[in-house]
Amino acid sequence: MSYYRLLGLEKEPFSTSPDPKFFYESREHHAALMRLVIEIRLRRGLSVILGDVGTGKTTLSRKLFQMLKEREDIIFHMILDPTYDTEELFLNSLIRTFKLEIKNEHPTILDYKEAIKDYLFKTGVEANKTIVLLIDEAQKLNSISLEILRVLLNYETNEYKLLQLVFLGQLELLPHLREMNNLWDRISLKYVINPLDEQETKEMIEFRLKVAGYNSSVEFFTEDAIREIYRYTQGYPRRISLICHNALKALMMDNKTVVDAALIRDLVAKDITATVQV
Repeated sequence: MSYYRLLGLEKEPFSTSPDPKFFYESREHHAALMRLVIEIRLRRGLSVILGDVGTGKTTLSRKLFQMLKEREDIIFHMILDPTYDTEELFLNSLIRTFKLEIKNEHPTILDYKEAIKDYLFKTGVEANKTIVLLIDEAQKLNSISLEILRVLLNYETNEYKLLQLVFLGQLELLPHLREMNNLWDRISLKYVINPLDEQETKEMIEFRLKVAGYNSSVEFFTEDAIREIYRYTQGYPRRISLICHNALKALMMDNKTVVDAALIRDLVAKDITATVQV
């Protein structure tokens, strides 16, 4: 039996998989989501969300998808890893992402571009749909791919852009965008997600436990334990999930009922020791 069931939980509360059900909306995550939705509905073009590794960008993308997928007027596409070396490879990935068919048996780059252009105009203008393309790990986009996307942003009516681009990336994406003035000027939203504060760390832990089915009035994590978790993780959601996952496993192994500060300090010491040995 899984450890979480032995603890009275229905699901794994601290998985690092991007499940939107377990997405804790901090003030910054909520602000980023709401601003993204507004930009997409207004069809402004390019939105950029930045944050360090582990700040919850990928889970935010799944939450955005969940929010928009029920709308009949929005078509949502995602590219999770935009690592493509050549223009042809990236265009081909867009063709596959948009699920387009090329009649030419041996399509050229021009065929790819024309197919994408036709799709944007027919879907965005004739069918009046909002086409969203979200690119995760956008810092991996090279200059060739960025230039292709810049050209796609040129397709517009007098009122709106035909493609709504959302870049989710690490902070290193910023200088790459600044180097391309003609793309930088097209960004309608720039937002940086920062780590959680100590109170939000506590709220995230409690939220995920509740979603996992915990309904007891007895707290799993003491206030001192949460303080130690925040000190160690500095409020990064992925780190919080990892150490809380390990804490619940240790709870079972040590035959304890509450995660206290001593248990967290022990886990931190073991993690630091393992890192040093590696």
